[in-house]
Amino acid sequence: MERESLDFDVVIVGAGPAGLSAACKLAQLSQQEQTNLTICVVEKAPDIGAHILSGAVFETTALDELFPEWQKMEAPLTNPVTKDSVVYLTSESKSVSMPEILIPEAMRNHSGHHVISLGKLCRWLAEQAEKLGVEVFPGFPAKQICYDDEGQVTGIITADMGLDKGGNQKDTFQAGIQLNARQTIFAEGARGSLGKELIERFELNQGKQPQHYALGIKEVWKFKKDDNRYQPGLVIHSTGWPLSSSDTTGGGFLYHLEDNMIAVGLITDLNYTNPYLSPFDEFQRLKHHPAFTHYLEGAERIAYGARAIAKGGLLSLPKQQFPGGLLIGCDAGTLNAAKIKGSHTAMKSGLLAAEAIHMALVNSSSVADYTELFETSWLYKELEQHKNFPGAIHRFGPIMGGALTVFEQNIWQKFSSGSCPWIIHDKQEDHSSMRQLTESKPIQYQKPDGKISFDKTSSVYLSSTFHEENQPCHLLLSDSNIPITKHLDFYDEPSQRYCPAGVYELINVDGTKKLQINAANCLHCKTCDIKDPSQNITWTPPEGGGPNYTVM
Repeated sequence: MERESLDFDVVIVGAGPAGLSAACKLAQLSQQEQTNLTICVVEKAPDIGAHILSGAVFETTALDELFPEWQKMEAPLTNPVTKDSVVYLTSESKSVSMPEILIPEAMRNHSGHHVISLGKLCRWLAEQAEKLGVEVFPGFPAKQICYDDEGQVTGIITADMGLDKGGNQKDTFQAGIQLNARQTIFAEGARGSLGKELIERFELNQGKQPQHYALGIKEVWKFKKDDNRYQPGLVIHSTGWPLSSSDTTGGGFLYHLEDNMIAVGLITDLNYTNPYLSPFDEFQRLKHHPAFTHYLEGAERIAYGARAIAKGGLLSLPKQQFPGGLLIGCDAGTLNAAKIKGSHTAMKSGLLAAEAIHMALVNSSSVADYTELFETSWLYKELEQHKNFPGAIHRFGPIMGGALTVFEQNIWQKFSSGSCPWIIHDKQEDHSSMRQLTESKPIQYQKPDGKISFDKTSSVYLSSTFHEENQPCHLLLSDSNIPITKHLDFYDEPSQRYCPAGVYELINVDGTKKLQINAANCLHCKTCDIKDPSQNITWTPPEGGGPNYTVM
C-alpha cells in the first residue's frame, strides 16, 4: 500500500505528561544548542487530554525543572492541597481516621502538592510544545512500528482510516501515514499496545518481576454554589472496605477540585482472585459508605471514566532503551505506587529521555543512553526507596503490608543511610491470580439507586465515548471459543465483570451462549488486555474516537 511518508528527527507516540514533557525539553535543548531538531507528537485522542485520566494529586518536582516559571505562565495548577487524611473503612458504615504516625511518609501530601485535572495540564503542555516549534497531531493513533533490516526502530505508521467491519475500504478510506524518525519515543500510557510489542521483541523485561496493574475508576461530581461541604484542596484516601471483604487490595479517593467539583474513585489491584468481583460495582458500593456519601448526597455526577495503572514500580520496570528509541512514563511503568502518584515521575522520565536522545542525535548514535541518566536521577532514587511497596501490599495485605511500609519509610529510611536491604517480590502475573468458581465465594451487589450508585450504561454515557460503529473491532480474540468453552465453566466469563464499560456481554443465540463485544463502549482502559485469564484478548487502537474527557 502506498503511504504518505514524513521525516522527523524525533517522533513521540502519546501526548500525556511523559510524551509532552519529552517534546518540550527536546525543543528547549534544540534551541539552546542550535541543533534545529524536527519533533512530532502523535496522539490517538481526537483532542489533547481527551484520553487522559488521573486522580490527581500532583507533585510539581519535574514541572519545576521543565518550566521554572510555570506559575507566571499560567499553568493550570491553582488548587493547592489544604488538608490531607487517610481513613480505614472497617465496614460498610464505620471508619477510623488514621493518625499521621501510621501513614507512610510517601502517602502524605505536602503543601507543595496540587489537586488538578491532568487533562488540563496536558493541554497546557501541548500549547507550550507548539510554541517551542513541536508539531502536535491529535487524532492519529500509532498502529505499527517500523524496523530496518537490522531490527532498529525507524518510526511508526498511523492507523488506516475508513475501513468497514470486514476490513474493506469505504469511500472515506485514508491510508495511515508513515512517520520516519532517527529516534522514536513511546509514551502511550499503561499497557501501551506498541510498548507491549517492544518489551517482547527486545526482551526489555528480562530478569524483572512481572508488571502489576490496577484499575482506576473515577467520577467527577459538582456541588451547588455555596455548599459548605466544598473545601478546595481537601484530599481523602481510603483503604479497607469494600475490597477487604473480598481479600482484594486497593483503595478509594475523594479530592476537592476547582469550581465546586470533587473527584471520587476506586483503585482495584488487578491481582484479585475472585472471578465474581466487579471493580465497577465495588466502586458503587464504596460511594454508599458514610465517609463518601457525606460529600456526594445532593451533588451532581457530571463525568465518568476508567484507566489501568502500571504499579509494579522499580522491580517491574523494564529496560527503557533499545536501538532507535525509548520507552517512557507509564508505558514503561514509572508510577510510584507508594505515593499514589505517577505524573511527576512520568514527566521526569520524559525529561531524561529528551536529554539522552538529544545527546545521541548530536553524536549520531542509534542508541540513546537513557539508563545512565536514569540511574543517577532523583527519579531512580525515589522508585528505589519505595520498590517494596507493591510486593508488600500484594503479599501481606493492606494491614501487614501497610505496617511494613510504615516501618521502611518512616523508621528505616529516616534513621539509616539508604533504602532497606531486603526485597519483596511478587512474581505472580495478575492474569494468573484468578481462582476458579469452585474456590470462590459469589458476591451479591445491590442494584444502583440512581442517586449515589449507577449502572454502566449511564456511566459510559458520561464519558462521552464515541467510536464509528462500522470499523474493524479493535479488541482481538486469539481464540473466539475460549470465553465459552473454557472461561464460562471456570470463571463465569469474567470479562463481563472486570470491564468497567460493559464492552463484554454474554448473550443467548439460538439457545447457545455467546460472547458479544460492544467495542463502541470501550474506554481504552486496557483492563481486558491485562486481566483475561488466558491472555486471549489483545487491545489495539481503533481508527479513532474513544472517551472525550474534559475535566479528568
